[in-house]
Amino acid sequence: MSTDRELTFDSAGHRLVGTLTLPDGPGPHPTALLLPGSGPLNRDGDHRRMRLGIQRDLAAALAAAGIATLRYDRRGVGESSGRFLPTGFHDNVDDAQAALAALDADADVDSRALFLVGHSEGALTATMLAARGVTTAGLVLLSSSARQGAEVLRWQTAQIQPSLPAPVRLLLRLMRTDLVAKVSRNHEKILASTGDVTRIGVQRINAKWMREFMRYDPRPDLARISAPILAVTGTKDLQVDPADLTLIAEHAGGPVQTRLLPDITHVLRHQPGRASLGAYRREIRNPVDPAVTGAVVDWLRARVAELT
Repeated sequence: MSTDRELTFDSAGHRLVGTLTLPDGPGPHPTALLLPGSGPLNRDGDHRRMRLGIQRDLAAALAAAGIATLRYDRRGVGESSGRFLPTGFHDNVDDAQAALAALDADADVDSRALFLVGHSEGALTATMLAARGVTTAGLVLLSSSARQGAEVLRWQTAQIQPSLPAPVRLLLRLMRTDLVAKVSRNHEKILASTGDVTRIGVQRINAKWMREFMRYDPRPDLARISAPILAVTGTKDLQVDPADLTLIAEHAGGPVQTRLLPDITHVLRHQPGRASLGAYRREIRNPVDPAVTGAVVDWLRARVAELT
């Protein structure tokens, strides 16, 4: 059993709203700040078009293990104020720092045992935040990249193209469209833009976020981090190169444990057969795979034991 209560905090004039989940028993509790992947996600990790539930499932698993969690709605999402599209990559890090400060001041939280647990963009948020020198007992980086953002996006496109439906691949061949080159040209347009939001074709793009992400290389920040790190990626990840686990281990300034989980996708579900984005909608009907939650719980429990 666990108890949920609302926790609000301010960041850059915005009121952000989240859920602090407390395990049974007296506090203060070891606590993890849960940081989501990219997009307009609510505190559970849900997009209005795809209910991923990653932060919700992590919170439940950690509460059962005696670890509290905070997860919150992004700017302009759910109960949080502001607007999502103009929000930058660095703004998200500022919001995470404000959330960490709110946890540090909470009587139910053991400030000596504060952890950062990030997925995808959230893993990069945790990396940048820890490199700023905030106090953290450790980081869990789920599906984290370890290269400059522009390179990550090119790699994603190259991986995703073969998994597109056959009619789409045929159309690209008939039109002699090099998808990687086309995406790269769009990225050049975004990098040349100056506004927070721009248009590529008919779509409005969060250009500020894209520019900051494409220019960000996490390796120098990893080198500044002395806190222990657990890095977990699945072999079926089409959005982050599993080989980046090696880069994380090579560049981190402190102890690192890496886990490469067989048949786990970027959204942390099990996927048999050929890797495919098209299977996500079916697979997210299931919770985050126990191999993922088990790895996170075991590592955090071991770190908490070291602190007591």
